[in-house]
Amino acid sequence: MTPDSDPRALGAFLKARRSQLTPRDCGLPEPETARRVTGLRREEVARLASISVDYYTRLEQGRVRASAPVLITLARALRLDDDQQRYLHELAGRADALPRRRRPPQRLRPAMRRLLAQLTATPALVLGKRLDILAWNPAATALFTDFEVIPADKRNYLRLLFTNPAVRELHDNWEHDAREAVAALRMEAAADAGDPDLSRLVGDLSVQDPDFRTWWAEHHVNSATYGTKRYRHPRVGKLTLDCDTWASPDGSGQRLMVLTAEPGTPSHDALLILTSWAAERISP
Repeated sequence: MTPDSDPRALGAFLKARRSQLTPRDCGLPEPETARRVTGLRREEVARLASISVDYYTRLEQGRVRASAPVLITLARALRLDDDQQRYLHELAGRADALPRRRRPPQRLRPAMRRLLAQLTATPALVLGKRLDILAWNPAATALFTDFEVIPADKRNYLRLLFTNPAVRELHDNWEHDAREAVAALRMEAAADAGDPDLSRLVGDLSVQDPDFRTWWAEHHVNSATYGTKRYRHPRVGKLTLDCDTWASPDGSGQRLMVLTAEPGTPSHDALLILTSWAAERISP
C-alpha cells in the first residue's frame, strides 16, 4: 500500500459508483423481481470486471489493494469517464499506471496567425509544445528550409536541428545552438513529464544522435527568450541575427520566434535579399 492510497475512500467510491448504474446500463439482463439494492450488486460488478466476488467485496471494504489491471477492468465495468478513471487510480495509489493518452493536435492561435502575417520583412516561426513548428512566414522558409514538404509529425525545431543536414549546416555554431535547444526542451519536460509525444521525440533523437543522448542526460535547462544566432546561408553568406521569442499569454505554450538584424549591417542587407527572394517566389 502506497502513502497516497486510501482503501476506505476507494471502497466508498466503488460503492457509490455501482449504486448509480443499472443492469441495463451495463448490458446485463433486467431482474424479474424487485431489487432490494439501488444500482448494481457486488456480484454483478465482479462478473463485469472478471474478478471474484470475494475479491471485489474486500476491495469495497478496504481490506486489499487493487492491482493496475484490476483497476482498468473495474473502470470499464463501472463505465468511468476519464476524470473518474484518474480519480480511481489516485485513490488506489496507482496514478502512475494510468495509460498514456495521445494529446490532441496543437492548433495555431488566431492572434499568432495574424502576428505572423504582419511580419513580412523578417523570418518568424510559431513554436508550440516540444518546439513543434506550427507556422512560419515566407522569410523563414527562405532562411531555413521549405517546411511545407516536411511531414507535420516531423516538423519540429529540435528534430530538424539534429536530423536535417541543410538546417544543421545552416547554423554557424551548431553545437551551441543545439545544446541551447536541448536545454529549452529539458525545461519544458519538467512541466509536462507525462507527455507521450515528448517521450517519443526524446526517444527518437536519443537513438539517432549520440550528441543529443549525451546532452539530454546532462539535464541542463534554459528558459532564455532572446539571444544571438549566427548562420551560414548558401545564398547570402554569413548572417548574425537577434533571436527574440514571445510566449502567448493564454498558457497554450505557443511562442513567436522572430529573427532580426541591426539596420545598416551586412546581415540586414542579406535579410532584405532573402525576403525579396521569398516575396518573388510567392508572387502570382
